[in-house]
Amino acid sequence: MESSRAARRDHRARPSRRRRLPYLALATVAVVGVTAAGTVYVKAHAHSGPVSSASAAPSASASGTGEATVEPVTRPTVDRDALLAKAMRSVTPAGDQKVSVAVLDLTSGGSAVYGDAAFDTASIVKVDILATLLLQAQDAGRTLTAAEKSYATTMIRNSDNDSATALWNIIGTADGLDAANRTFGLTQTTGGAGPLWGLTQTTAADQLTLLQQVFGDDSKLNAASRSYLQGLMKEIEADQQWGVSAAADGSTWALKNGWLARSTTGLWDVNSIGRVTGTDGDDYLIAVLSNGSTTQAEGITLVEAAAKAGVAAFAKSTGPSASTSTSASSSTSASATAAD
Repeated sequence: MESSRAARRDHRARPSRRRRLPYLALATVAVVGVTAAGTVYVKAHAHSGPVSSASAAPSASASGTGEATVEPVTRPTVDRDALLAKAMRSVTPAGDQKVSVAVLDLTSGGSAVYGDAAFDTASIVKVDILATLLLQAQDAGRTLTAAEKSYATTMIRNSDNDSATALWNIIGTADGLDAANRTFGLTQTTGGAGPLWGLTQTTAADQLTLLQQVFGDDSKLNAASRSYLQGLMKEIEADQQWGVSAAADGSTWALKNGWLARSTTGLWDVNSIGRVTGTDGDDYLIAVLSNGSTTQAEGITLVEAAAKAGVAAFAKSTGPSASTSTSASSSTSASATAAD
């Protein structure tokens, strides 16, 4: 009996002969340096541990010295400014004409700017005036009065100057405009002196920033204010439906134009800003500023050609390109007035 118990104790005391789980040396990778050419070097450190059937091996292979290289992932980049500059070669300003364009593809998020000079706003500043009024009303916790709404409607739809002057005074003239623009993120726009709102100075890039405040979700204007302003820009009277709308597919656009004959030179400022849906189906914000045209019609031709080129610069990299002809667009109205 004792011998039987001893045998069992002896059996329990013996080391188990069951096979242990396999252990393999795994490599952990630590980055130890980057060359000027951008190649990342990594060093493998061995350690032991159980191997799971779900473990994935590193894609880099270690050399005999314990080092391995991992090639950097290179993603192609698109130089939008260069594409826009190339597209603008098809637009040939005549005489003293100068033009600047800024475009944002709302679908892809890409943007580009051609030219950084400052221009007179003429009546495109009316969008800025109304945006300022709406921001001030928001800050005061109020809605627009009946009179303000009436002024806003005729100022945007009909480009009425008396309405613009009334709202210019309500917002505090240039001081009010400049304060709102600091909130909006415009850095190169300065309100015109005294009652001269049409001589506000701006750049195409700044006007693109303003359009983002009007049409973008990341805006200081609330949804109701944006919707109100957008609605007015979609209802421009028939003889003013030219400019950036030339780059639109059909009638999908919202815009505001400005045109002004300078008494000092006799030459014309002609501008257009807004949102269009291009022939590629993407939505674009676009601002075109110009000066130095001998006639309003000549300025409209330049602005529309630049708008088409601006949209085409983006469409070429993602889909069908739009026309960039410099001939006058059929959207140009023969009944356009001589001043705004």
